[in-house]
Amino acid sequence: MQDISDKIINLAAAGDMDSFHQIYKATSGFVYNVAHRVTNSREDAEDVTQEVFLKIHKNLNNFQFRSSFKTWLYRITVNTAINATKKTSKDLSRRADFDKAIQSLGATPQESGVDKEANELKVKALLDKLNPDQRACVVLREMQNLSYEEIARTLKINLNTVRSRLKRARETLLAFANKEVI
Repeated sequence: MQDISDKIINLAAAGDMDSFHQIYKATSGFVYNVAHRVTNSREDAEDVTQEVFLKIHKNLNNFQFRSSFKTWLYRITVNTAINATKKTSKDLSRRADFDKAIQSLGATPQESGVDKEANELKVKALLDKLNPDQRACVVLREMQNLSYEEIARTLKINLNTVRSRLKRARETLLAFANKEVI
């Protein structure tokens, strides 16, 4: 991302469209990349990028130069992308597919006695397919029911890292579960 002078920011905040266009040209790639990392979807990242620039245009006069412009822009982008991700049902459908695959292996928590022990062994075998970082995130999310934010705080990692690890873990587990079912 190119540096943007305070003068251009102030002119854009005052309504100068050429200055705002300069900000857009200098930062749109950065915004898109951040949005794509959070949403993991090209289409959602494009929507988030558009929404971020609408927010910046509307709120640029609130930027007070306490932090760098890049930091301010990053925070707006991440928050907008997180909100967009919450609105989509993609995560819900992925989670439903994951749950179905686990259930198809017989690893349902409703079983009791011998079946429960067998299912626990299956779950342990599935978790062993993951690297330790992914396993920790899955255990905290699926077994401890922690939110993504709570996992990030617990493991002292970035929220996007939690999302990435859980996504990769689900993909790995789904691939393994599909091999077992077929």
